[in-house]
Amino acid sequence: MRVFVTGGSGHIGSAVIPELIAAGHEVVGLARSERSAARLEQAGATVRHGELADVDGLRAAATAADGVVHLAFDHEAMRSGEFTAAAAGELAAVEAIGEALAGSGKPFVATSGTLMLTHAGIGDRDGTERDAAPGGPRVDAENHVAGLRDHGVRSAIVRLPPITHSTLDAHGFAPTLIAIARDRGVAGYVGDGSNRWPSVHTLDAARVYRLALESAPAGTRLHAVAEEGVPFRDIAAAIGRGVGVPTESIAPADAAAHFAFLGAFVGLDNPTSSALTRDWLDWEPTQPTLIADLDDGHYFAAA
Repeated sequence: MRVFVTGGSGHIGSAVIPELIAAGHEVVGLARSERSAARLEQAGATVRHGELADVDGLRAAATAADGVVHLAFDHEAMRSGEFTAAAAGELAAVEAIGEALAGSGKPFVATSGTLMLTHAGIGDRDGTERDAAPGGPRVDAENHVAGLRDHGVRSAIVRLPPITHSTLDAHGFAPTLIAIARDRGVAGYVGDGSNRWPSVHTLDAARVYRLALESAPAGTRLHAVAEEGVPFRDIAAAIGRGVGVPTESIAPADAAAHFAFLGAFVGLDNPTSSALTRDWLDWEPTQPTLIADLDDGHYFAAA
């Protein structure tokens, strides 16, 4: 299959592209810079130069492909407080790709996050693949992709946990929390830290994308989740051990000041099941757990 991939030079893409190529697929990766292009070529992909905001270019690339994996997101805008603008750009991108694939029966795998489930009104139970929020930033793109099943597209959404961890993770939430702990001199958690975050190793997540491309039913929402919920205070304790700083509670009112843009997320309780995904795709995680990966030390050596 000739697969068009956006975000292929990023954290998740750096695992997804080798996973696809190893399975016999040909990859065409979108690159907005020469640095990204070099990474794609090194991974074995053909480079298509362009910008995520160039919706005409996205339509053309999707039309020429046998399937699409959409990984790109404007993380720089999100980090600067422009999450709504970043989400709007993502919605425009998936709309353009969906238009190009309409009526083709081709697969389109897009990306969302399990944290979106905190807006789905499910209470304190584990979120499942059948749960969805009615709308909002990033949720609108997820719902649009799911709805493409009614327009002749074998669409699927992979929801990633807030921490997708591995040696490939240089700019995700784990490195960000580590940097905050170094800067503040304390590894913090909100309140009593009992809120839970799911997690997955990057290589396990990459396999979900490949399996989704190859076989996921149209309109499927998938959870690339290995651990359903790690107490945040345990994550903070592992970061504290790695950085060599104490672990302390941060009052909810001080979360925004302490955690910056992550302040809106660190106190969320996000237990998430992947039982349906494992059944639908015959997927079973095999890589290290989050705490084991943090205790391995590579996150702190890199810093």
